[in-house]
Amino acid sequence: MSLQSAADVPLLISSPNSSSERRISPSWSIAHLKSRLEPITGVPASSQQLSLRVGSQDAVPITALDEEQTRLAQFSLQPYAEITVVDTRPPAARTDFSDLSAVDKYVMPSAEYETRTDSVLAWKKAQKLGRFDPNAPSIEQQKIIASQREIEERGLTVGSRVRLLPESDARRGIVGYTGLVPEIPGIGAWVGVTLDEPTGKNDGSVKGKRYFECGNNCGVFVRPERCEAGDFPVLNEFDEDLEEL
Repeated sequence: MSLQSAADVPLLISSPNSSSERRISPSWSIAHLKSRLEPITGVPASSQQLSLRVGSQDAVPITALDEEQTRLAQFSLQPYAEITVVDTRPPAARTDFSDLSAVDKYVMPSAEYETRTDSVLAWKKAQKLGRFDPNAPSIEQQKIIASQREIEERGLTVGSRVRLLPESDARRGIVGYTGLVPEIPGIGAWVGVTLDEPTGKNDGSVKGKRYFECGNNCGVFVRPERCEAGDFPVLNEFDEDLEEL
């Protein structure tokens, strides 16, 4: 019997590693179908267990004592029914086609990539984008701009009440300064706070340069993200004592 004697039927083929639509001839034998599915699913024909599901009906095994002679026409092949391929090999013997860790990959040397004229890098250079923009701010400038934006977004203005974060810090005070403090290591703006209590590190000055006025050990400089603006009452060291009277 010719393998092409009957009209092909479009079927959905699913396996652990693949899913596709294929046209299957009812004139094929089960053995021939398995041989055709091997390169599609990666499962050897001898290890395939096939089943056919039509709509919501229960799956029917595609098997026979003589798979070389049994034709698929004996099964209810309907358009877009699903054939499921189960791999009967032990898990250790199966190939995991989704694992790409062992696949050799080509990595173009950086020097070669930079000389190409058809790359994204070349396009950025031509359009003067990103680091190729002569007017773009440096990384240091970007950090400064970001910290200044943080101050604005948090509403940290001179004279505003703040509390220090995290909340476990428990210190509160008034903003006395916002901006750069070159005397302190690090890039970006700082917030100088006059604390309610003398639990700070300075008097509003750093290495002899004054940024705001406050008492000894009542000043501290912190990053904007460590400040929360709000109507926080002044801390009073006698509050707890009064509550105990």
